[in-house]
Amino acid sequence: MGNSVCLDGKAPTGAPRRIHARENSPRPNDPNFLTSTACLVMVPPMLNTLNRLSLSVAALLFAIGFIANAQQAPAGPPTELHKIKEGVYEIANIDANLDAIRKYGGNVLVYPTNDGVILVDSKFEPMHDDIMAKVKSLTDKPVKYVILTHNHADHSGGAAKMSAMGATIIISADDLENMARAPNHAWLPEVGYSGRAQLHLGGKEVQLYEVRGHTKGDTLVYLPVERVVESGDLFATVEELPYIVDYSSGGGWMDLSNEIDELLKLDFDLVVPGHGPPVTRQDVVKIRNRVVAIRERFRALNREKKTQEEIGQTLMKEFGWGKEPAPGNIPGMMQELR
Repeated sequence: MGNSVCLDGKAPTGAPRRIHARENSPRPNDPNFLTSTACLVMVPPMLNTLNRLSLSVAALLFAIGFIANAQQAPAGPPTELHKIKEGVYEIANIDANLDAIRKYGGNVLVYPTNDGVILVDSKFEPMHDDIMAKVKSLTDKPVKYVILTHNHADHSGGAAKMSAMGATIIISADDLENMARAPNHAWLPEVGYSGRAQLHLGGKEVQLYEVRGHTKGDTLVYLPVERVVESGDLFATVEELPYIVDYSSGGGWMDLSNEIDELLKLDFDLVVPGHGPPVTRQDVVKIRNRVVAIRERFRALNREKKTQEEIGQTLMKEFGWGKEPAPGNIPGMMQELR
């Protein structure tokens, strides 16, 4: 299992820390393990070996532009709470479309325990009160931990308010670095982990896997007892939102299918994506195959020296891939998929 790391205090404001192994900590098989504290168990990093690509200006503008447009869509219905498994809940947008994503952000997983609540992701900052109202409809326990699947504001924007309430925010070390690179950032998560970690609270276990796909430090959040995974933005199940990566945050298309393969190694029944309704293992296999098909068709067209416009038109015709914000991915894909 590796050495245990106890989160027995928060870092000073504005001073995120990488967690490190501490000897003589309680072990998961100890009956007194984590009655009021959460611990992380660290093991070697997962697949993270491919070279990082030089970013094109267009790819960077794509990433910034998509977030900059957030919350500017016309007003629409907000969110609703779904029970997806016994003891596991999801806060999802009522309208599963791009306008709702830009206004409200991504899905939030709610995992209540006897000692507090674990959340996965936090939507945009203005959605804080909506999230807390739905959590309080389930339990009077406080939010103890918020795990961020990645650094994008539609998933991480509400985390600062959660931190101010006393929750500990956890993100991968690589995406913590992405957040630290953002200009004029006023806050950073308290904890960054590398590779793999376990969080125990109130007798429940959550496993974290750091992978590279949508960004260089995506986190898969696995509930082994309930057989549920929150996958962040490795893929979305909103029909009008295409599969995309964020090159400016270190993502890559070659890694995307590899990390979906890593996801498929877990023993799960349901995956809650960053956007859209949950899917089954069979659905994830189909998504993986589609990602590979789009990637390899793009590579073939790129080797044929097709233009960006020609590639976009072909992929739209053959796969329905190319709607916004996909065009912003094409310059980076032309560098990566040669």
